[in-house]
Amino acid sequence: MSETLRIAIAQINPHEGQVIHNLAGIRRARAEAARLGADLVVTPEFSIAGYPAEDLVRKPAFVAACEAVLAQLAADTADGGPGLIVGGPWADGDKLYNGAFLLDGGRIIARRAKHELPNYGVFDDKRVFDAGPAPGPVAFRGFRLGLMICEDWWFPAVAETLAESGAELLLSVNGSPYEVDKHEKRIALAVERVVETGLPFMFCAQICGQDELVFEGASFVLNADRSLAVQMPHFEEAVTLTEWRREGEVLVCAPQELAPEPERLESIYRAMTLGLRDYVRKNGFPGVILGLSGGIDSALSAAVAVDALGPAMVRTFMLPSPYTSQDSLDDAAECARLLGISCDSISIEPAMAAFEGALAPVFAGRQADITEENIQSRARGLILMAISNKLGHMVLTTGNKSEMSVGYATLYGDMCGGYSVLKDVYKMTVFALCRWRNTHQPKGALGPLGAVMPERVISKPPSAELRPNQTDQDSLPPYETLDAILEGLVEGEQSVDAMVAAGFDRGTVLRVWKLLDRAEYKRRQAPPGVKITARAFGRDRRYPITNGFTGLVA
Repeated sequence: MSETLRIAIAQINPHEGQVIHNLAGIRRARAEAARLGADLVVTPEFSIAGYPAEDLVRKPAFVAACEAVLAQLAADTADGGPGLIVGGPWADGDKLYNGAFLLDGGRIIARRAKHELPNYGVFDDKRVFDAGPAPGPVAFRGFRLGLMICEDWWFPAVAETLAESGAELLLSVNGSPYEVDKHEKRIALAVERVVETGLPFMFCAQICGQDELVFEGASFVLNADRSLAVQMPHFEEAVTLTEWRREGEVLVCAPQELAPEPERLESIYRAMTLGLRDYVRKNGFPGVILGLSGGIDSALSAAVAVDALGPAMVRTFMLPSPYTSQDSLDDAAECARLLGISCDSISIEPAMAAFEGALAPVFAGRQADITEENIQSRARGLILMAISNKLGHMVLTTGNKSEMSVGYATLYGDMCGGYSVLKDVYKMTVFALCRWRNTHQPKGALGPLGAVMPERVISKPPSAELRPNQTDQDSLPPYETLDAILEGLVEGEQSVDAMVAAGFDRGTVLRVWKLLDRAEYKRRQAPPGVKITARAFGRDRRYPITNGFTGLVA
């Protein structure tokens, strides 16, 4: 019996539905693993298809395409090189499973189906898959591997079944999406599985942006003594060789240098960057455009775009009105200069006058109000969408989670666009991210070193500049208070009474509750954006638009 095993963890970036692309990526990873001397290459959950495939797996033609790629990969292993673990749909009669396949010697030598199907948050696995039976170990070249598929390891039952049936290593392939601070939770949970079973644990994860989800990689290995033997990088593709040796009855992974874990703000920033980069490139956009207002949200959005795509793929436009201050004009120009991008100016004043004239008969005898403010925002949206149509570049919206929570955004105005990197980022975090980016250049960023926006953009009071001397705090509580209340109501699902008990003013909490509730119809029409928190709008938090609950117990 062999006493050593070399397993390469392939932390790869699949393209959803593009199975030929994924085939090539898996083959490249296997070739690199062979060069390193691997016996086995492990790829992430659903690596052939891309995860989550959602209703795409309901198409028989797509399942057939995945099966054809699986057959090609199995045939590849006849070359005497490393075996492969890959993932994809597995059709068996009238059943459809989320499958993991062990390939060696030119054939599929074992199949396993996902047993625990997540059906919460962003996951709808029960909608499209059948649950497989509790898995037993798979045999590979004299070793017994406890192969699990993502959710299977979040509950003790599957790991315990594998341990009781003779597994020597718990090996989990994953499509686990990014959330801030989630990596620490994964490590803690893996420790629980190790303690319960006495077995070492391997976590293999994908790295990609898929619509609103980001997958940060960060694959790792824990030995049976709970020590962290391997930590792969966050937000980077990589193939890492792990070396295992039997020591008595236990498999032990040789420790290696651990990749550093990004601190919280870097993690959020890199998630936004990866999400935007993959969304733009995989959907074939030649670049992005956005309105650069001189404010903090558009400045951060532009910085993320440049870091994700490079200056050549980012164009900005200043769209001033009569209410736009000289400071805003100067700050927008300076942001563009620091980022190395163009910023063309197109006045919306003629559009405002045209709308005013066209609507005068209908508006006669009525005072100007928020309607005229929204016309300004919609004029900007119309101009940006026209440029997008002409150039093919996607419009990047710039609204943040605080604004989207309470409806402080104009439907068909500043909400126009194809993607939003700040959709799940609260305003106070926007401030912190701007300060962080001005003093750090993230790894892999295509933007410049040094400051990317003037300090005044961060320090001046936020304003939509839709009327004279306007600030956000004319309409909203201070952002420190607003964000704290929203985190309680949205992330914590707290009641009004619970928030009041936590020290917040009842009137303010009730006001924010009502604004949050009323804005649901706007959020349903908002563009997709990067998921950062555990309760992102659209993917996680799904509330009815028609909803009479007031937040108060009758």
